[in-house]
Amino acid sequence: MDIKRVALNAVNEVIVLTVPHMDYKGQVAKRINEKMPLATVKGFRKGAVPKALVEKQYGAAIKVEEVNKVVTLALERYLQSERLNLLGTPLPKENENFSWADEDLVFEYEIGLAPEFEIDLDAKSNVVKYQIVADDAMLDAQIARIQKQYGKIISQLEVAKGNDVSGTFVNEEAGINNRTTIELEELADPKLAKSFIGKKVGDIVTMNTKGLFHDTHKLMDYLNVSHDDVHDLDVEVTFTIDEVVAHELAELNQELFDKLFGAGVVTSVEDLKAKIKEDAEKHFGTQSEQKLMADVQDFLIETHKFDLPKEFLVKWLQTVGEKKLTPEEAEVEYNRSEKGLRFQLIEGKALAQSNIQINFEDLKQFTSATIRQQMAQYGQANPTDAEVESIVARVLSNQDEVKKLSEQVVAEKMLQLFKEKANPTTKEVTYEQFVAAMYNE
Repeated sequence: MDIKRVALNAVNEVIVLTVPHMDYKGQVAKRINEKMPLATVKGFRKGAVPKALVEKQYGAAIKVEEVNKVVTLALERYLQSERLNLLGTPLPKENENFSWADEDLVFEYEIGLAPEFEIDLDAKSNVVKYQIVADDAMLDAQIARIQKQYGKIISQLEVAKGNDVSGTFVNEEAGINNRTTIELEELADPKLAKSFIGKKVGDIVTMNTKGLFHDTHKLMDYLNVSHDDVHDLDVEVTFTIDEVVAHELAELNQELFDKLFGAGVVTSVEDLKAKIKEDAEKHFGTQSEQKLMADVQDFLIETHKFDLPKEFLVKWLQTVGEKKLTPEEAEVEYNRSEKGLRFQLIEGKALAQSNIQINFEDLKQFTSATIRQQMAQYGQANPTDAEVESIVARVLSNQDEVKKLSEQVVAEKMLQLFKEKANPTTKEVTYEQFVAAMYNE
């Protein structure tokens, strides 16, 4: 058999396999001989059918089977020997002139190759690491929410100033149908807020989404619409009231402090603010890290340009998965996953270049931290070291789990490497400023 690669460009090639008659004729003849005692043809006793008739009836199908076996094995061995860095898997190429009647058969397979490129992790960047600060306005608002949450709820017959109003926003044409609760003070237009006063359960208030709240992003929560839609959303919505409540605020006393944080942990309003600030900024730190990594990924993708075999991958996407995709669906899927694929290639190159490795201690520490985090989510905030170590030992005795966790540890080390190399500028911001930066506003 003759196998060769024909390069179309740097990332697209065709593998051409020429299968001569001698590569399959012996196996075809053997299969026909095996078939003869079992062959049944009208007018002949079983096992007494002439060989020519057996060949005529079964020969073509046997030839197809045997040639496909030869081609599949040859292609697999060739790819292994060439050590090609493929994207996707080989796709058979249609040939209008192909005929199974030919003795020498030619098969062609399209392949997509991972691009060759150099990686520069030390390139100068403008990546920013945001340090989010819980300012006094946020702390006061959070304390007010706590007092409302732990206070008494008093059902009302009609809306009065300071009440919370529950109901459903609807605009069928825009696909809006969302039940929520709003505080009248959150509405940007004082006249609109005042129009709720005196309304009762069952009443309907009509309003426009443009400038509805002081912060446009609140439309995402109250109307259940995406961020891409909120800034240009300018439609009328109806709000049907189904509940009105007043709040008797909880007192800021030791009983409330103990209920929130445990006995004696917080003993004053100043302590309460400090605790809220600590918890909020810890949570913000996670969000800041997520944005930092997203920005680093964007930077690396932007600064490392290379071609991908898009046309091939779109065709390949049509063939994989339980549901076959149309060309249009495959194009959408490719566009959705292209950024991730580019970063995956950059990450792989950086991994090889940086020679990142993990040892068993790394794996144990990562597994232990993961288990503690999971236990905390289920209410076991302070497990003993012995409990955690027992679970770690059990998890690491499973080879599938070890492989999965090892990949996660490597990924974490890569993230740390990327963040260090990006050398971001630290910028202190409020949460509102961070949200604006997150959406590039």
